Amino acid sequence: MNRNMIQQLQARLAKAQQELEAVEIEVSSGGGAVKVVVNGQQKIKSIKINKEVVNPQELEMLEDLVLSAVTEAINKSQEAASAKMGGLTGGIKIPGLM
Repeated sequence: MNRNMIQQLQARLAKAQQELEAVEIEVSSGGGAVKVVVNGQQKIKSIKINKEVVNPQELEMLEDLVLSAVTEAINKSQEAASAKMGGLTGGIKIPGLM
């Protein structure tokens, strides 16, 4: 790769990172009891918990629902990031990007 090609790739990667920051992925668990929104950079934007599932005697279940929703949201966000970045790099793994 020559210097110009590297600079073009860096510019496209920077733009893709900005686009991933704007992507919002919403996932719910427990039939909508817990909703988690993350962006394409795996940053949690919000967590919403339906007040009907807040029961101190069932705290462990609520914790499991939150964990499930967060895990699924991050997995989907990683898939979106991988697809976006993989298209730019031609499948070449670049440390720190994925």
